[in-house]
Amino acid sequence: MEESPRKKSGAGQVLDGSNIMELVGNKEVFSSFVEHKFKELDRDRDGELSVKELQPAVADIGAALGLPAQGSSPDSDHIYSEVLNEFTHGKQQKVSKTEFKEVLSDILLGMAAGLKRDPIVILRIDGEDLEEFINGPTFEPEMVALYSEIKSADGSGSLRDYIAKALAKLTVEQGMPPSSDPWVISNIVEPALQSCTGHDLDKPVSQETFIEEFKKVAETVAQHLKEQHVIVAHSENDFDGSGIKRLLSNKFELDKTLNTAIENVSKDRSGKLSKEYLRVALDAVGPTAGLPPLGAVEQMDKVVQDAFNLVNAEDGKLLKEDEFKKILTEILGSIMLQLEGNPISVYSNSVVHEPLASSSTLLQPSSEL
Repeated sequence: MEESPRKKSGAGQVLDGSNIMELVGNKEVFSSFVEHKFKELDRDRDGELSVKELQPAVADIGAALGLPAQGSSPDSDHIYSEVLNEFTHGKQQKVSKTEFKEVLSDILLGMAAGLKRDPIVILRIDGEDLEEFINGPTFEPEMVALYSEIKSADGSGSLRDYIAKALAKLTVEQGMPPSSDPWVISNIVEPALQSCTGHDLDKPVSQETFIEEFKKVAETVAQHLKEQHVIVAHSENDFDGSGIKRLLSNKFELDKTLNTAIENVSKDRSGKLSKEYLRVALDAVGPTAGLPPLGAVEQMDKVVQDAFNLVNAEDGKLLKEDEFKKILTEILGSIMLQLEGNPISVYSNSVVHEPLASSSTLLQPSSEL
């Protein structure tokens, strides 16, 4: 298995929610933090925040959550509206300092819980790891394997095609930022390919030529990265069934979680629940059981589907509440056994185009504190 960038890059900044927890957990510091932010937002100094005065706070919370700017997407705009409603309860025109503090605390703690569950590592890709890979012992064997893979998929490609496809297959662990990112393509990959136009990149390619020319292009990429560092947000999730195991071993927590999960599931007049709602209930249990939302991870969806098939979850039968919870527990157990036997690891890398320090001013403690 490839080395995790969290282990490899000593310079990686881990965002795991601990700083947020520390801020909210210290009553004196958090009160001072809220006091400063409230005063900053309260432009008319009337001791309350209007909907207009709350807008910068809502925008900054959206930025901290990784949402695009307001007005750019109906989906994200809905989330912005929900954040505003948390402050105003959908009715109030003004929000007191106490209400502002309570809601901000809830939002921050929610963000911290999400980061604790799925930490994000901020990596600075500066060309050094790529140079280390190019000059290391694994470079040539990996290039031979890549050449064979690309040739078998598209044997008629040019040398330029081979090099571009090989660059796309390099990972953050090897020092390459995601080459699917438009900025990386325009500022890193294309200039590197263009700098090597002295070689006939459109001629048929042999393995020896590929390795020789790829190394030159990769060295140029590394040089560009030294001149223009790329910030990458890396997250990794390991689904090994341990979260489900913890939940199943605690009867009180399990009962509480199952009861909460079926609260909003539709029942017929006799109080029975249809099996078709098992997916809805499993999605509600997911965060407590360490599972991703359905549809978020393809490999996990297959595991879930296998578990559903074992209990004929698609037959639409009506069940009493206890029977419904029993089958949901059996599904969890089946997923756990599959994951214990074959854990699933999911990596995600995305280029951060805004300076981290300026992405959200609301959620940074003031220098006055």
